Amino acid sequence: MTNRGLKIATIGGGSSYTPELIEGFLKRIASLPVKDIYLVDIEAGKEKLQTVTALAKRMAAKSGTDLQIHATTDRREALKDADFVTTQFRVGNLDARIRDERIPLRYQRIGQETTGAGGFAKALRSVPVILDICKDMEELCPNAWLINFANPSGILTEAVLNHTSVKAIGLCNCPINMINDMAGKFDCPVDDVFCDFVGINHLIWAQKVLVRGRDVTAEAIDKICSDSAKEIMANIPEIHYDPVFLKSLGMVPVSYLKYYYMQPEMLAECIHDAETKGCRGEVIKKVEKELFDLYKDPELDSKPAQLASRGGARYSDAACSLIDSIYNNKKDIQTVNVLNRGTNLDLPCHAVIERNCVIDADGAHPLHIGHTPLKIRGLLQNVKAYEQLTIEAAVFGDYDKALQALTIHPLVNSASVARNILDDILAENKAYLPRFQQ
Repeated sequence: MTNRGLKIATIGGGSSYTPELIEGFLKRIASLPVKDIYLVDIEAGKEKLQTVTALAKRMAAKSGTDLQIHATTDRREALKDADFVTTQFRVGNLDARIRDERIPLRYQRIGQETTGAGGFAKALRSVPVILDICKDMEELCPNAWLINFANPSGILTEAVLNHTSVKAIGLCNCPINMINDMAGKFDCPVDDVFCDFVGINHLIWAQKVLVRGRDVTAEAIDKICSDSAKEIMANIPEIHYDPVFLKSLGMVPVSYLKYYYMQPEMLAECIHDAETKGCRGEVIKKVEKELFDLYKDPELDSKPAQLASRGGARYSDAACSLIDSIYNNKKDIQTVNVLNRGTNLDLPCHAVIERNCVIDADGAHPLHIGHTPLKIRGLLQNVKAYEQLTIEAAVFGDYDKALQALTIHPLVNSASVARNILDDILAENKAYLPRFQQ
């Protein structure tokens, strides 16, 4: 890193989340001297890119800083000499997401964007793209950090760390949302809350919840079990856990675990939503249109409150916080996706885990876990095996690995259903899966 001011390249710059990213950099500008932000998108996303860029420039002007915002469809131009690269792309846009969610529903399986068969389809499209980005990074900005929050974040980060030389850390908004939720439940500042997270992306548990150093895990579970408890993730149906089960678990599970622990109920909700108001991707398509209509307002010069209705709220701010901690060698603790390297003794060393890490100039250093409790170990190992098979399938275009990955996933759990879903995914994503056509 140099004293010239930091250069940030954001792949997927036309995303509706970008205003939050800009806001995050602007509020940290005193300690994080970002000079240039390059917003990158593909030609098909050029209109959204221009709209978001115009808003970002108004936000920068309002701040009174000299932050320069650039829009480009030339990825290599953006990556040249970048200090940090953030990835928030969606291959195939929301139409692909809608297919991801609807294909599994044909076979009475949960259709969700990042887990199960839907997440699998997204991974097949996204892994080759992020590896291609990394190939450019190895040439054009070999010392840059890649901060990935494109989903499925854990799978993409593991693919990068095992198949490229790029320094990468994966991010998810679930841990920060859970911490914020606990702060609300205990009526305290966010900084007073500590959650001891264990697991992998979208499959984490808070083993302990501390408020000002006091263990409040049991109280937190009681609060979650109360009738007043609300779902903290905008993209997940609001179905409550059985209190007896949750208390027997003795941990606070991420919202995505409802798909595993309450599979019949969540499937029924997915089917009902798809038949009435539309699947989540169709709902988000409407939300995005409304957001971009707002972004076009030449008087708008700040992140609109409506952005919180997107399921990925707080992703971007978490990315800015992570970059700040790396650049300033803060040695604070954040929950990110990193290589296991013996942290969790029940998962392979080269697997990516989601864990509390000390963040410094050298990256993220996970806090040791040891063995995970037996009550979560089997599910954790099962889904990690699915993830690793999915990566191999995506990297090499391997049909057999793909079929095995889908078959063993707990939300599919059938060889015949897995084959039907896989064949539909490959047929309907043909344009995005050239490695499977070879």
